[in-house]
Amino acid sequence: VAAHPTYRCGKMLRVINLANHRQVDVRVVDYGPAAWTGRIIDLSYGAAKELGFAKAGVAKVLVVPLQ
Repeated sequence: VAAHPTYRCGKMLRVINLANHRQVDVRVVDYGPAAWTGRIIDLSYGAAKELGFAKAGVAKVLVVPLQ
């Protein structure tokens, strides 16, 4: 699951880690992150683990809408 500031709840997104090209599909369930953080999406721990950056906490990603 994920939180995104512009996509509505229920929207499916493909998130691609630009460092290793791993990808995961997530569903938006909340609004966030706060604009002042400079981040474009908040991911669940499971999604971050699939993308390979759970320990680092942040990574450069590409977000692609699926629906």
